[in-house]
Amino acid sequence: MEREGVHSLLKGGRRERKYSHGFSSGEMESLASICEVLLPPLPSNSLDISGKGDDQTNKAVDYFHKVSGSQFPLPDEIAETLVRRGFWEGKILVRTVIRVLSSRLGTLLLCGSLCFGDKWPYINNFSRISLEKREKILQRWFKHRFLTPIRLAFVYIKLLCLLLFFSQVNEKSKNPAWEAIGYHVDKNKNSSEEQKERPLQKGMVETINETESTLLHSLKQKGLEVIEDPKENLYKIKCDAVIVGSGCGGGVAASVLTSSGKKVIVLEKGNYFTKTDYSSLEGPSLDQLYESGGILATLDGKIIISAGSTVGGGSAVNWSACIRTPKPVLSEWAEVYKIPLFASTKYLDAMNKVCKRIGVTEKCDHEGFQNQILSKGCERLGLEVNCVPRNSSENHYCGSCCYGCKTGDKKGTDSTWLVDAVDCGAAIITGCKAERFILEKNKNGKGRENKCLGVIAQFLNKKISKKLLIEAKVTVSSCGSLLTPPLMISSGLKNRNIGQNLHLHPVLMAWGYFPEENSEFKGKNFEGGIITSLHKVGPNESNVKAIIETPALGPGQFAALMPWESGLDIKNRMLKYTRTAHLFSMVRDQGSGKVTTEGRIGYRFSAADKENIRTGLREALRILIAAGAVEVGTHQSDGQRFICKRRTAEELEEFLDSVYAAEGPKSLVENWTTYSSAHQMGSCRMGISAKESAVDENGESWEAEGLFVCDASILPSAVGVNPMITIQSTAYCISNKIADLLNKETL
Repeated sequence: MEREGVHSLLKGGRRERKYSHGFSSGEMESLASICEVLLPPLPSNSLDISGKGDDQTNKAVDYFHKVSGSQFPLPDEIAETLVRRGFWEGKILVRTVIRVLSSRLGTLLLCGSLCFGDKWPYINNFSRISLEKREKILQRWFKHRFLTPIRLAFVYIKLLCLLLFFSQVNEKSKNPAWEAIGYHVDKNKNSSEEQKERPLQKGMVETINETESTLLHSLKQKGLEVIEDPKENLYKIKCDAVIVGSGCGGGVAASVLTSSGKKVIVLEKGNYFTKTDYSSLEGPSLDQLYESGGILATLDGKIIISAGSTVGGGSAVNWSACIRTPKPVLSEWAEVYKIPLFASTKYLDAMNKVCKRIGVTEKCDHEGFQNQILSKGCERLGLEVNCVPRNSSENHYCGSCCYGCKTGDKKGTDSTWLVDAVDCGAAIITGCKAERFILEKNKNGKGRENKCLGVIAQFLNKKISKKLLIEAKVTVSSCGSLLTPPLMISSGLKNRNIGQNLHLHPVLMAWGYFPEENSEFKGKNFEGGIITSLHKVGPNESNVKAIIETPALGPGQFAALMPWESGLDIKNRMLKYTRTAHLFSMVRDQGSGKVTTEGRIGYRFSAADKENIRTGLREALRILIAAGAVEVGTHQSDGQRFICKRRTAEELEEFLDSVYAAEGPKSLVENWTTYSSAHQMGSCRMGISAKESAVDENGESWEAEGLFVCDASILPSAVGVNPMITIQSTAYCISNKIADLLNKETL
């Protein structure tokens, strides 16, 4: 049954009747045969159903036995996603490997004697090898420590295969495997009255719905004075301030600047969705609400990065945690980085105002499955556990806010700051991607080489060929830490700090299995508030080595991150999905990375980071065991795990001693792992000189007068906690400074 009221882009279903990936039949045959290994058809009754819940019917489990990753349309969806979302090295690598495997000689080179047959021509290409032997080949490659680029190709296919298989839905918004694993999405229907509510509509121009002939009228309807320039193929608009991005930084800036009487235009490359549009469907939501459809990774495949890409940015899809900037961090930024803002009452007042505007509450009435486990495990170990403030009501029990909050209880910038901005006359143009800032040589002798005059943007809707030129007194880049640096560099800025010092708050996860029949914890891992408790690992507030929190993992992300040991093992893991709790170890990273070109992210850990992640990961495993898990483990590629029943303290310590922060899949090691990141900071950090920072302490570019940065990229270093309050508070201070400058007409 089709989900009523849901936006068409978030319903899922394969709309394309013809794929455009361009893979040959031989390549597709090889790809399908790899997918069959990853998710093989299994004999009836071969899976472990001892912990099966009441809602996991025998019929559904029988289907799950038989289903295969080679079945249409999964291989085609993988190929399509790879071509559309992957970086070019990944595309070349995967296509080269599957092309080699489509020939007998290539299969011999990559698979050795396992490709031998007993009939002429005695050497089989990969798809003709028996399933049992193909599984052995993949197991070998996942452990291969020398030709790691080839291993990386198999890892990439594994990630896409499992993610898409368990997250994609048909035209009825259903996934046949969900019943077998006990998963379902929120089935609540919205009332017809609710469906009409679009809080930003009066200021919104959604270019996805426009054509060349209608766009001009729609822009003028929002009070914009638009000049059409057929010769330059441009639409030209003038305003006081143009803001690129609508997330935690851009939303706050838009509100502050419009409330000071300025005409503001916000550009957002994502689309606009409201609470009644959201579907809670993992696959379509990742595709529409996240950068690169949720599969953005560092170039070496070590870290998978989640970043919002919709109106509201990260605030629309984050996990609601509202933690104030820690005092030791504020002291460091004020004393070491010499930025007085962070030692001022102005910043403390900004945090108070931010928390008030987004409705931060301090308690949680009822914790979900995973947070109950974190709290109970800490209690039994005598560890302190803290309640996490959230920008929602205390009784908010939504486990799918990472796909947009269907209840509207979570207060992102799309339902707070941007509403204020629109009420004061701001316009928001969606589906519009900034290409470059407009710079000219500065003639007023203020000391900055250039002056920024605005921005040129292109519409993502192919029906609109003209570009958009917005002239503004002030231009604010609020694209986030991954996109602001590439935009500044492509505009011609040369400061060496732009795109450097990228911090990611890297995360490693531990898991614990809690069978339904013998567990005191009721519910499923996807129910309840995502983060409501945390534990700080370390002797005191000034020396926190890691924090332990709980993640949101839909079936697709869960399967993609879990180690693959065999087809039987991954299917057994998925049958335990709903009762497998995850805790993660997150560090305030001293190591850093760079992003100077869009989508191409490099990152290097420091030794201290890896040791701190290891310390946090071990603590997370102890907490899970103390809470009553019957089995625990990590995401290390060898399937590292520990059966808890009837084990001695010595055996536990021996297991914990074997736990470490492994390298990524491209490294020359046998056992590897995949890290995650949901926080990106510092890639255009603020400072007191152009030698050590990309912008000054007011957020203004050292090279271009009138160009400001107002997002997480300006933070001097990693925060060490969920950064939403820090980003919004810093943005509040910077945008008030911009408003003062505009009012004094010094820009």
